[in-house]
Amino acid sequence: MGTYLAVAAGGALGSVARFWVAGAMTALTGPRFPWGTLLINVAGSFIIGVIAGFTLTPARVGIHPDLRIFLMVGICGGFTTFSSFSLQTLELLQTGDIVPAFGYILGSVCLCLGFVWLGWLLGRL
Repeated sequence: MGTYLAVAAGGALGSVARFWVAGAMTALTGPRFPWGTLLINVAGSFIIGVIAGFTLTPARVGIHPDLRIFLMVGICGGFTTFSSFSLQTLELLQTGDIVPAFGYILGSVCLCLGFVWLGWLLGRL
C-alpha cells in the first residue's frame, strides 16, 4: 500500500507543478505556441534522467524503492509522461535495441497523434 501512496502523493505534486508551470509560461509567452508543455517535457525528461542515473546504474546511490517510485513514477509521471517515454527510449538505445527504439518513437508519435485526432472527431459527434 505504501507504494501506491508514494505514486499518488508524487502524482499530485507533479500535476500541480505541471499546471503551475504551464500557466506561468502561457502568461509569459502567450498562448500561440505551447512553450509551457515543451518546457515541462524537457525538464521532466532531464529530472527522470538524473534520478535514473543516480539510482538505477551499477554505481548507484541507494535509496528506498518507494522514494524512487515517488520521484520517478509519481512526480515525473504527474508532471509529464514524456519523461517516461524518453527514459524508456534511452534504455532501448543503451541496450542496442536500435530498431525497437525507433519503432517505439515512431509508433508513439504517429499512433498518439492519430488517436488524439480520432478522439477529437468522435468528441465532435
